[in-house]
Amino acid sequence: MKHLTKILRSQLMLLKPFLSSCSLATARKGQEKIGKLMAHSHKNDVEYEDIIIGAVKASLIRPKDEVSSGIILYLHGGGYTAGNLHYAKGFGTVLASKCGIKVLCVAYRLAPEFPFPTALDDSMDAYGHLLSSGYAPSDIILCGESAGGGLCYSLCLKLLEKGRTVPAGIVAISPWTDLTLSGESFITNEKNEAALTKARLKYYADCYTYGAREEGKNVYPLTNPDENDDRRIKSNPKISPLFGSMRGMPPSLIFAGGDEILLDDSRLLHEKLEAAGSQSTVIIRENMWHAYPMYSLKEFEEDFTFIRKFIKKQIPLQKKLKWMSLDNAAKIFPAARRRNWSNVFRLSATLYEPIDRNLLQVALDVTVRRFPSIAVRVKTGFFWYYLEEIPQAPKIIDEKPYPLARMMFDDIRKCAFRVIYYENRIAVEFFHALTDGNGGLIFLKTLVSEYLYQKYGVKVPLGNGVLDRLEEPTAEETEDSFFRYAGPKNASRKDTTAFKLTGTRIPDGFKTNTTFMLSAEEITKRAREKNVTVTAYLAAAMIMATLGIQEERVKKQHKRRPVKILIPVNLRKLFPSKTLRNFALYASPGVDPTLGNYTFDEVLKIVMHQMQLMITEKNMAAAIATNINSEKPIFIKATPLFLKNIILKTVFNLVGERKSCFSLSNLGLVSMPKEFTDYVERMDFVLGVQAAAPYNTGVITYNGTLYLNIIRNIEEPILESALYRVFKDLGIHVKAEGNVRPTINA
Repeated sequence: MKHLTKILRSQLMLLKPFLSSCSLATARKGQEKIGKLMAHSHKNDVEYEDIIIGAVKASLIRPKDEVSSGIILYLHGGGYTAGNLHYAKGFGTVLASKCGIKVLCVAYRLAPEFPFPTALDDSMDAYGHLLSSGYAPSDIILCGESAGGGLCYSLCLKLLEKGRTVPAGIVAISPWTDLTLSGESFITNEKNEAALTKARLKYYADCYTYGAREEGKNVYPLTNPDENDDRRIKSNPKISPLFGSMRGMPPSLIFAGGDEILLDDSRLLHEKLEAAGSQSTVIIRENMWHAYPMYSLKEFEEDFTFIRKFIKKQIPLQKKLKWMSLDNAAKIFPAARRRNWSNVFRLSATLYEPIDRNLLQVALDVTVRRFPSIAVRVKTGFFWYYLEEIPQAPKIIDEKPYPLARMMFDDIRKCAFRVIYYENRIAVEFFHALTDGNGGLIFLKTLVSEYLYQKYGVKVPLGNGVLDRLEEPTAEETEDSFFRYAGPKNASRKDTTAFKLTGTRIPDGFKTNTTFMLSAEEITKRAREKNVTVTAYLAAAMIMATLGIQEERVKKQHKRRPVKILIPVNLRKLFPSKTLRNFALYASPGVDPTLGNYTFDEVLKIVMHQMQLMITEKNMAAAIATNINSEKPIFIKATPLFLKNIILKTVFNLVGERKSCFSLSNLGLVSMPKEFTDYVERMDFVLGVQAAAPYNTGVITYNGTLYLNIIRNIEEPILESALYRVFKDLGIHVKAEGNVRPTINA
């Protein structure tokens, strides 16, 4: 031990009686001064940004010489009873400066005013804040001294209990992990400890566990007279993590002084970590006292070298981006694109209040981490396209005069979805290679729920398509489920060519979207009266409308084409898949007008029977097999991508859109809890127009209203007008609205 260290030890020994008996208010003032003193020598090396997280103050400390891409979540010590933000910023400043990494210091609420589990809850909020700021668990190191060190392990136990991912590592400095004070080092090191006494720790433990009563300026902790019950309560792993399971804990770097009375809290913790299969390194400095690294002694400068190496090992300097192949249904979309068309669909939520764009960006930063198969860009390989994770969330963009503006392939190569903001509306537009409408709806609901949390502090209950922002994505969510559920036999692709709607193409690519708003209760009642589904009812209405259009245009009945509607089928209802990627096939019910005229009831029966025949597990499995087997031959796999594109585009042009008039995609009823519906007024689903045909339709039901969006790229509203007449003839009330083409002043 060097001379200056001996002097410091002597001074601490002299102060020990005072520090062990002073009032809580005095202890708090003393820690604040210590924090300011620690920060002083390094304050010019960092920048501070003080923030609020939930109910507590925090500070983000950025080193001017930043060498790590990660961040430290620093939880200060002080027996859970002392230590404000000034104190936390003290050692936080030292860590940021010496390790070249950002540090988030959190002044969690203190006992006895806020006993257990307040500090743990505040720490969870701080961890969630980092995830909300775009950090992955693998980017985060926990660090704490004394009580803060124990709190790091309590936090990880709670994360594991909830099935969430723990951070990359823990740096614990003299962690207090056993509030029952049962370690033998309380006896063996009683005389050598220069900073703590068992009596003072008992005071802290009671304050944290039970709270306290005040008499004037004095604070007296509540106690438990039953020693066995007291030990039972304090053995709760969330209070004393030493008594918890260490299985699944992240790698640990633990520092302890050889003379401290809490030595066994570190030593036994290290042994339990190793026994549970977790990586742990413990550094015990002989003759040193509790939390000695906080004093930045020159003779132990090597400790910070250990911390820097530990951080570098756990957090790579450059994050490696994940990639995955396109699912079976997605392979056609990049190949089939053309200059004026890209296969994109839109989902949107309209709130009751204007959107805060900055908070929406924060919410998006959080949400993309949860969706590794959607937060991607399309990359070009030699044999196939593939998806690559984007390094960060895209910027929120402004709305255009019309939905689903062409998504340039250069943009898709950067990010294959976009989030659009306009007044009260949040819209997400997806390139179809990423996901289908059901996966997109889960993304939107999770994004909106995160926005509500960021703006209002509202926590939408998980479920109903809202994913846990702290939960790591599962392998099931990113799988290509087509390969799992392919049947033993192929289905036939033979089909007839359908009637096509035509009109005057809008020259500049403008798209008109008309929304029919219908009473969900009325449509459901009508469908039930006919013993059919809502989708079948709407499809029959659209077939009737299209029959009327063809009848006006093609006078000779024998020359008329079949009228068929392409209806996407969510295969998750037939097969137990949790994928968030494309997992849909199609049914195409319709009628042959050459056989004669049809009433609505006739069409309705035909549509329902055809859908029942087509949409079965075996038929869909056979259709999956047809698609899967078509890409298995070795000559197909070995064909370069540019040749595959030619083949796939030719097949798409010959088959893809010629077998139906247009699509009717119904995402069904969006059922959400009050925490969501109190803020979200309506939701919409808009399917992009077809490549060679002018129409498509998308349906979604929310908050008592069925929203039927009809999009077109021609001047004449032929389908809208015809469908409106059908609904009118059926006695169904329809309210309509649409976007207006902007006028250009000469």
